[in-house]
Amino acid sequence: MAPPTDAVARPSPPVETVALVSLGCAKNLVDSEKMLGLLAEGGLVPISEMGDADAIVINTCGFLEASRVESVEQIRAAAACKREGRCRRLVVAGCLVQRHRARLLQWCQDIDALVGVFDRDRVVEAVRGDRPDRPHDTEGPAYSSIAGNAVTAARQRHIAAPGYFESDQARLRLTPRHYAYLRLSEGCNQNCTFCTIPSIRGKMRSKPVDRIVAEMEELIADGAFELLLIGQDTTSYGEDLGDADGLVGLLNAMDRTVARTAGTGWLRLMYAYPTSLTDAMIDAIGQLPHVVKYLDMPLQHISDRVLGRMRRHTTRRDLETLIERLRRRVPGIALRTTLISGFPGETDAEHEELVAFVRDTEFEALGVFPYSPEPGTPAARMHADGDAVDPACIEARIEALMLTQQANVFARNEAAAREGQEETVLIDAVEAGDDGLLGLGRSRRQAPDIDGIHRVIGYDDPAPGELVRCRVVAADGYDLVARPVATFPSESGVTLPVVS
Repeated sequence: MAPPTDAVARPSPPVETVALVSLGCAKNLVDSEKMLGLLAEGGLVPISEMGDADAIVINTCGFLEASRVESVEQIRAAAACKREGRCRRLVVAGCLVQRHRARLLQWCQDIDALVGVFDRDRVVEAVRGDRPDRPHDTEGPAYSSIAGNAVTAARQRHIAAPGYFESDQARLRLTPRHYAYLRLSEGCNQNCTFCTIPSIRGKMRSKPVDRIVAEMEELIADGAFELLLIGQDTTSYGEDLGDADGLVGLLNAMDRTVARTAGTGWLRLMYAYPTSLTDAMIDAIGQLPHVVKYLDMPLQHISDRVLGRMRRHTTRRDLETLIERLRRRVPGIALRTTLISGFPGETDAEHEELVAFVRDTEFEALGVFPYSPEPGTPAARMHADGDAVDPACIEARIEALMLTQQANVFARNEAAAREGQEETVLIDAVEAGDDGLLGLGRSRRQAPDIDGIHRVIGYDDPAPGELVRCRVVAADGYDLVARPVATFPSESGVTLPVVS
């Protein structure tokens, strides 16, 4: 029987709203912010709830097994929203796409589009799509843009200039207004045996100085007081561009930009690779007025044998000498590091060597990750060939390392309270406490999300982005409790009254 004449297929309504879920590291967060900016520029309205959006974008992390699991869970949650609600497009982007494009549709058949790490500028096309109602029996997504590497992506866009070709300007930021991440470079040339970054993000590509300065000016104009300088290997900045001044020249240019555009601000260097750190870089951290005396420098281990198997191009003696130089040339510097526990073949003695190193070095902040065997890496082959460390053993080793670090931090915080240590605190958030509002903030010695905080009490009206001169009055585990002093000068020189 012929269908009624009025049974005409009607096109789906256009995609007008989009929700974006950002997973993984700060570099991925910058990608997410840029994609949100592009989506808004393309006429799409970003909203926060997946269930209310016409389209959902999941910007995935594929660095470790745990991050892959989290990414797939988020994709499946978005797929459930698509089946149950108004969502008509599911777009998956980022590192998991770049690394596991062939498997993603096996893990979730509801995906409509895939966008690789070098193709985020095509996210609007992916979200709008030319087939918004892709049937489940199709062999692939309706839209896919996954350049194999940065060279291919640049060639597709007719870009011949070396370095980082993408623009990180015009982002819709997901951080609080007063701080922002600023990417100096992407990719890495170090080729550590445990790491998948070179296979996902490619070789190192630095962003030219003039573009970094332009991005700084935009972020400062948007209200950013603190800029966190990120990359896979920030201390190798400029090497791929043939920039003889490298990171030192960049830090000087950035310091001048802060002075010229805002008069004040904080520049915080993250992801410093230890073998690339020179005395000139150390002196820049110590001498430039807007570069905070803080350094995030992942060491991964201290045993010479483990460092060699990791292909870290350094030794225990080199690292201890570097730490001594940092503390001598930059008095009061706060050092943060990360370590890997349970690397294939790590012995009990090598673990105990690492515990003693943590105890004696007294890092201001430290994180420990369990070793994760990543397919395709040399370390994964070591793991498979009989060098695997038992997961329960790794868990116990991590606990021993963190308890050692905890003892150091707790003792340091208790001493700060006894001495009434004073710090300028940047308020990140405000919450209700037992005796009124609490300002949750950080000093120059603390980075957001990964370090301890200052809990500011006795201040009636704290506000995010405000600078408060405080005196530490108590220790609270990894955190400090502080009160504002009677009056305090802001970084801009304005004296503000405080309720004590």
